[in-house]
Amino acid sequence: MTKTKLLLATVAGALALTGCATTGDGGGADGRYATPIGGAPVTANPTPYSEALVCLADYARANNLRSPRIAVGRLADYTGRASLEGGAAVTQGASLMAISAFAKAGVRLVERFDTSVSELELRYANNQLIRDTNGQQREIHAASLPGSDYHLVGGITELNYNIRSNGVDLLAGDRVDSDPTGLFSRRAWVMNIGLDLRLNDTRTMETVDVISYQKQIIGREISAGVFAFWDDAVIDLSGGGRSLEPVQLAVRSVIERAVLEISSQLYGVDASSACSYSDPIGGGSHTNVTGGIDIATAYGSRETTNVQARLSVDHGHERRDDHVRSYLRGRYD
Repeated sequence: MTKTKLLLATVAGALALTGCATTGDGGGADGRYATPIGGAPVTANPTPYSEALVCLADYARANNLRSPRIAVGRLADYTGRASLEGGAAVTQGASLMAISAFAKAGVRLVERFDTSVSELELRYANNQLIRDTNGQQREIHAASLPGSDYHLVGGITELNYNIRSNGVDLLAGDRVDSDPTGLFSRRAWVMNIGLDLRLNDTRTMETVDVISYQKQIIGREISAGVFAFWDDAVIDLSGGGRSLEPVQLAVRSVIERAVLEISSQLYGVDASSACSYSDPIGGGSHTNVTGGIDIATAYGSRETTNVQARLSVDHGHERRDDHVRSYLRGRYD
């Protein structure tokens, strides 16, 4: 058998295997045409700042600190970026991410984002249509709902594609056309997302804190191939891969970093004494660099209020903050 016939036989075999993988018309006894592949377990969805949030919550519980009540409002997508195939480029669930971040920090929350069920039940109770588990009619009492002390609003304000990109292409081969030719290609690019949040006093509508953060995201692509003549046959073989840091996880990271800063102030905690060993979310100056808020009135009369500098990229990051890395996660190396 010549090499050409061998190549054709290989292609025919591959096509035959794909034919065996097609689905039938009758389905299976369990009602499925095919069994889904995969089976990875459900895992937690942390960011590098989640551990510091949890540490702050543990510190607050250990020292019997109670935070003010926080309501999370609408954190909208203001980038306006969308694709024809995939819809919005940035998550529309930033508010839900902020709620989860506050919960990790142990902050007291009241629901203001989706009150549709509560409002409906209140309407039913007002019409005497709701009964409680004891069979009695549900009564409506004045001042039965706790109010929020502060509420968080803002949104995702930046999504910049291709801040910088670079790449290299290499083509190598002999001058003789029948000799093999190789191709190698590598690409890298950087994009970023930005977030602007503000914390308002619910009673007075005074803005008491402002945070503006951004995070850069990196992507890589690599490919290689070979082209050659094999007797009477032509071989063109190529392969590669592409990876992009998750954009939505980057949004969650920026939100958790912002909530980390806010939660420290809500507890009135001096960051250098948190967790009883060292500052798990960074030390530094006592100035609110990003917000420019008057710290004397920002969070009420708290003697231990410490609005820390927000310029360092290391605070609270599990791989950049030595305290988080060596103590919080139980690692001493």
